[in-house]
Amino acid sequence: MGFQLALFFFLASIQATLSQDIAHHSLLVDGVQTKAETGDNFICATIDWWPHDKCDYDHCPWGYSSVVNLDLSHPFLAKAIQALKPLRIRLGGSLQDQVLYEVGSLKAPCHPFQKIQGGMFGFSKGCLHMKRWDELNQFFNETGAIVTFGLNALHGKHQIKHHVWEGAWDSTNAYDFIKYTVSKGYKIDSWELGNELSGKGIGASVGVAEYAKDLIKLKQILDTLYDNPKFKPSLVAPGGFYEKQWYDKLLQVSGSGIINVLTHHLYNLGPGSDEHLERKILDPARLSRVESIFSNLSETIQKYGPWSSAWVGEAGGAYNSGGRHVSNTFLNSFWYLDQLGMASTYSTKVYCRQTLIGGNYGLLNTTTLTPNPDYYSALLWHRLMGKKVLAISTDISSPFLRTYAHCSKDRTGVTLLLINLSNQTRFILTVKNPVTASVEENEVATTIHKNSFFDNLKKTFSWVGTKGSEVTFREEYHLTPQDDYLRTQTMVLNGIPLELTNEGDLPPLDPVRNNVRSPIYMAPLSIAFVVYPNFDASACATARHRKL
Repeated sequence: MGFQLALFFFLASIQATLSQDIAHHSLLVDGVQTKAETGDNFICATIDWWPHDKCDYDHCPWGYSSVVNLDLSHPFLAKAIQALKPLRIRLGGSLQDQVLYEVGSLKAPCHPFQKIQGGMFGFSKGCLHMKRWDELNQFFNETGAIVTFGLNALHGKHQIKHHVWEGAWDSTNAYDFIKYTVSKGYKIDSWELGNELSGKGIGASVGVAEYAKDLIKLKQILDTLYDNPKFKPSLVAPGGFYEKQWYDKLLQVSGSGIINVLTHHLYNLGPGSDEHLERKILDPARLSRVESIFSNLSETIQKYGPWSSAWVGEAGGAYNSGGRHVSNTFLNSFWYLDQLGMASTYSTKVYCRQTLIGGNYGLLNTTTLTPNPDYYSALLWHRLMGKKVLAISTDISSPFLRTYAHCSKDRTGVTLLLINLSNQTRFILTVKNPVTASVEENEVATTIHKNSFFDNLKKTFSWVGTKGSEVTFREEYHLTPQDDYLRTQTMVLNGIPLELTNEGDLPPLDPVRNNVRSPIYMAPLSIAFVVYPNFDASACATARHRKL
């Protein structure tokens, strides 16, 4: 069966191959030691507060997808979350600093968000009813979701000038809300204070010294209300855009052990209205710019807050609801998976995608809740990529091939994530292990040329005739756009379109199997996860033994 599949894919690509550049390269995966490590629940998605009449660029893409109006009974919503179990869900977003909680001594009326002129982000204050909070927690409990909740950090403060707020944080409503949550036995994994208030802020900003005092107060509240030593939720902050001086000072002023998780937001593609989004997503230099943020944040933690860990608390690529006909298409997976790979190499513990549902960048379609391509990208990462990150080096001069390596998840071996951003070059890759590779094998020259039909055929099927008992296979998951249209909303896995079954279930995500000694073929503008079950990686064996 493996031979027939390989033959089919090869013959189907002959015509395209003849018009492509061919690049032969070697990948060297170091399985002796880990380079970095993610968290146990790396994949995360957000549910925002935006009402249905939130519009950007004359388009209103949010529908009924918010914390307060999302249909929790939709048959596929639970399935989508359970497939990523345990999926971390962050409840928060721009409007969270205008949310009141209908509990305790709240004296203000509990009204939904309304559009008003002059309101922050164009909306009034909103409210979360405890009946809805009960429903949400029942749903999260049933689906096994891990919850991070973003609290209102502006309650009690006042605006002194454009975007700048000051004054003491009135924690009374938050205290009553957390107390209610604890009394009901709802397990909130972490509490976050405020949204994008750091530095210059988005919509509003709070001075770093004042914000640090508010965090200390929240930490005291959590210590008081969570008196069971077996479980203490994490305190997450500041949920904003990284500015080195502000973040450095926050850790210094708040002090040791206050902030458990240092979060930052990323929208490195610019506004959703940008007509050049496709070009940006496929530009390796553009994608790599954000690496300096991961690096600098890592240095900030090492120097000023080694007790805390780094999360990407919100990332949607393009801001203002994402790019229409871009953020919900196959094209966006080049950005998304590259982000996951890059963030991992800097020991980012959690990466929260904006959004699970809502806007143009939802993992699920806002109306039908069917998976967009990035949902399948997230699902494959969740199933295949383990916590431990391995170094991978190449003899590749082209920046268009992006490579990442992890210990495989819940099994021996390693898994590679390969991303081909080139629209012309077909990469033929040989994977080597420095533990077993000879000196001669490590000195492979790079060649880029037009390959003949017979050359390709020989390389593809060089392993044909090997006795089955002697063959060791690897598993390959090749992702391509349906009909070669990058902005399709249908992802293709190994030649099969990914669509829900007639029963509304997720389709199987089956790999093709190839001989480990044969090269990997990466078509232009494609993505692949490649699993080597028997790769000799002592770092991964150690991780597995510790787990056992």
